[in-house]
Amino acid sequence: MFEPLRGIVKQCCANALREMGLSGAPFALQSWVNLHDRGGFNFLHVHEGSLLSGSFYLSVPPGSGKFVFRDPRPGVIHGCIRGSVPNGCVDIHLTPETGLLVLFPCWMEHYVEPHGSDAPRIVIAFNAIPTAPGASPSGT
Repeated sequence: MFEPLRGIVKQCCANALREMGLSGAPFALQSWVNLHDRGGFNFLHVHEGSLLSGSFYLSVPPGSGKFVFRDPRPGVIHGCIRGSVPNGCVDIHLTPETGLLVLFPCWMEHYVEPHGSDAPRIVIAFNAIPTAPGASPSGT
């Protein structure tokens, strides 16, 4: 059932890694489901040890909280420049919608605002995990 999505995610990750100068880097996909009922959210975090991280929005009812990215550089967080200017401190609030696929570097701090609907928000989150050349771990 999810095999077509897995193929699309794998291709998107390969394309992004190529653009990052890591063409042909071997990786496996690790994934899980975030199901948020009313009030559900995710704390600020990163996905250490991954090449890339991402989310696929399977179901996003009205009232779903936003997906928020935060620049983790200490100079930005603790600096005096605020707003959408170069090196300014501003969070990026992404309004998710059903069918949206988001890729981001594993070091990008992010969180999910509280869910405000009685219908669940369903997200398939994933990491592209580096593997040794020639290895075939489960999940590739």
